[in-house]
Amino acid sequence: LANSITVKMSCWDTLLDALITASPCNVADGIVSAMFRVKTRSEENRTSMANHPRLLDTLAELCLRTKDIDNEKSAYKDCENATKSIAHLANDPLNHKLICNKSILAALVHGASLVGQTGVVTRDAAILAMERMAMEHANRPMMARFPGMLVTIAQATEREMNEELNGIPASSVTGQPRLAKPLLMSLLVAM
Repeated sequence: LANSITVKMSCWDTLLDALITASPCNVADGIVSAMFRVKTRSEENRTSMANHPRLLDTLAELCLRTKDIDNEKSAYKDCENATKSIAHLANDPLNHKLICNKSILAALVHGASLVGQTGVVTRDAAILAMERMAMEHANRPMMARFPGMLVTIAQATEREMNEELNGIPASSVTGQPRLAKPLLMSLLVAM
């Protein structure tokens, strides 16, 4: 049912409210975060979703849930879906200033810091979202000064450099180009 609701329908806001309300539920098994991800893929939904009350905070909470729950597969899937949702929202330049807030930055720093194979997609999505947000020059100082941001991006730069030195193609898992080094440089210049 939720899949068929579009931004043009009168029940759009009700759907978003229902997803936000259902997001803390542990038995949802990634369905809510997956629905956010599906809905943010559509360009026409992105501005509405970024402006919807509590939606950005909900995405951040889904990302940060892995801090509290070690090794629970659904929590990592929620984190991945929420991070990808933020990255989709960041694809719209109209959202860059809006989504550059403390809760989203905390979620992206956390997502970009995940270790191991379970975190590859989330790490890449977090770096992509940060890179898109940094396209807005006004966001760079806040991003550069956010606790852990530069360290996390420096670690991603090192990881990408090691992959390159070992002949591993740019993110062979996600197909994403190496973005950490240019992102790091743009934030350092903004300090």
